[in-house]
Amino acid sequence: MDLHPLRKHIEELISLTDEEFSYILSHFEPIRRRKHQYLIQEKEPVNKEFWVIQGCLRSYFFDSAGKEHIIQFAMENWWITDYEAFNNKVPSKVFIDCLEDCQLLYITFENREKLSAEMHKMERFWAKKTKLGYIASQNRVLSLLKNTAKDRYEQLSAQYPDLLQRVPKKLIASYLGISRETLSRLYSDSE
Repeated sequence: MDLHPLRKHIEELISLTDEEFSYILSHFEPIRRRKHQYLIQEKEPVNKEFWVIQGCLRSYFFDSAGKEHIIQFAMENWWITDYEAFNNKVPSKVFIDCLEDCQLLYITFENREKLSAEMHKMERFWAKKTKLGYIASQNRVLSLLKNTAKDRYEQLSAQYPDLLQRVPKKLIASYLGISRETLSRLYSDSE
């Protein structure tokens, strides 16, 4: 029997019994969204954290000049939300939309807190995921500040080759903090 994809994901960090996983899963709700649909819009309240079963999403904002900046992509087995809005009950600062048709699970803030209080294993799981997310975020900021455009592109290409096949080049350029023209040049140089 195949394990549920969420169980496989959680068990990368902690082990679960069948009963524990059934109880955990009962706190999640499935949701489907079509390509270009929003999960979160700027200035909205955010009470859900999403886990990607299938599809690809992006989290982004617009600066005062109207330029789009991509903060994060999320593919299968990744989590996404506006974490400040989710945790601090403030309006969202970002948009999150679907780059492909998406199948997701979400958990509300209340259910996540409830599971963490009731199950030490899940509290540990989310602590580990938060730590890994913080490390990834720090590495991204450091890369943007110290690496060349070429280095950033090569790092992304090596780490997430799948992403480059699924996401339009103009969005990859926005994520890397470079122009579409620079990305085209880097892309043709690497072929």
